[in-house]
Amino acid sequence: MLQEAVEALEVKPSGTYVDGTFGYGGHSRAILERLGPNGRLLALDRDPQAVAAAAAINDQRLTMVHQSFGDLAVVVRQAGIDAVDGVLLDIGVSSPQLDEGGRGFSFRFDAPLDMRMDTTQGETAAAFLALAGIKEITEVIRNYGEERFAFQIAKKIVAARSERPVATTGQLAALVREAVRTREPGQDPATRTFQALRIYVNQELEQLALVLPQAMDILKCGGRLVVISFHSLEDRIVKRFMRAQASPDNLPKNLPLRSVDLPSPRLRLVGKPVKAGAAEIAANPRARSAVMRVAEKLVGRLVTNNLAGGYA
Repeated sequence: MLQEAVEALEVKPSGTYVDGTFGYGGHSRAILERLGPNGRLLALDRDPQAVAAAAAINDQRLTMVHQSFGDLAVVVRQAGIDAVDGVLLDIGVSSPQLDEGGRGFSFRFDAPLDMRMDTTQGETAAAFLALAGIKEITEVIRNYGEERFAFQIAKKIVAARSERPVATTGQLAALVREAVRTREPGQDPATRTFQALRIYVNQELEQLALVLPQAMDILKCGGRLVVISFHSLEDRIVKRFMRAQASPDNLPKNLPLRSVDLPSPRLRLVGKPVKAGAAEIAANPRARSAVMRVAEKLVGRLVTNNLAGGYA
C-alpha cells in the first residue's frame, strides 16, 4: 500500500511532510522522490534500528528523529516547523521487526521475550509477565488481543513462572498452546497473545490516540492525514477520530442558533477506506488486514465570541 499512501498525501514539490513511522524508509524514500529541492521531510521512529537505517539516506531534505509519534507536536516544534502539508502514519509492528528473531516479537523464533520497539527504554514483555497478577495479564490479553481464552492463558503463565521465569518467546508460545482449547484455522494459538503483549508493552493504542489530534493541529488547511492500520483495534480509533472531526456536534434542532454559529467540521474524509489488493497480499500476506484512511484538514471558521480573536 506504499504507492497508494504516498499518492494520497498529494505531495507538493516545495511542501513539508511528516513520516511518523519511518521503519526502514520505504514511505520516506517515495516522498523524497516527489519532493523538489525546497521540500522537507521530517521522519520519526522510536526503534533505534530504524534510526540507524535512515543514515543510509544521504539527503539534506530529510530530518530523522529518534522519538515516538506520540510526541509529534514537540518534535515538529523543535524542528522549527510551524505547520506541515501532510502526515503519514503506518501503525503497528513492521515486517523487519517481526522477521528479526532476536527482538522477541514473533513466536516463529525462540528469543528473549522483549517486544519493545524502543530497546533503550521501557519494560519488556518478560518483565511484565514476571510481576503482573492473573487479573492484569487477563485484561491485557483480552483487551489488546481479543483472546477469549485470556483467563486460562494468564493462569497458565502465573503457574509456570512459579517454577521458572517465562523469559523466551518459545516458553510463552508453548504455554499459550497448552491453554487454548480450540484453534482458529490458519492461525497459531499464540498469535493473539503475542499481539496483545506487544501492544501493551509499546502502548501502541495510547500512542495512536495521542498522535491523531496532534497531527490535526500541525496540518495546514488542505493538508492530508494518511493512516494505515493493521487490525480492528487501531482502525476503530482512527475511524472514530476522523468521523468525529468530519461531523459537527449533534445539537438539538430547536436551539436558536444560526448556521454560522454551528460547529464546523475540521476534516473532510477523502474517499473510502482502502484495502490491499490481491497482488500486494500475494507478495506480503501481512497486508491482508491493512486499512488506509485519508482525511483533509478544512479551513477553520472565525470564532466570533473569542475575545482573543483568531480561527477555530
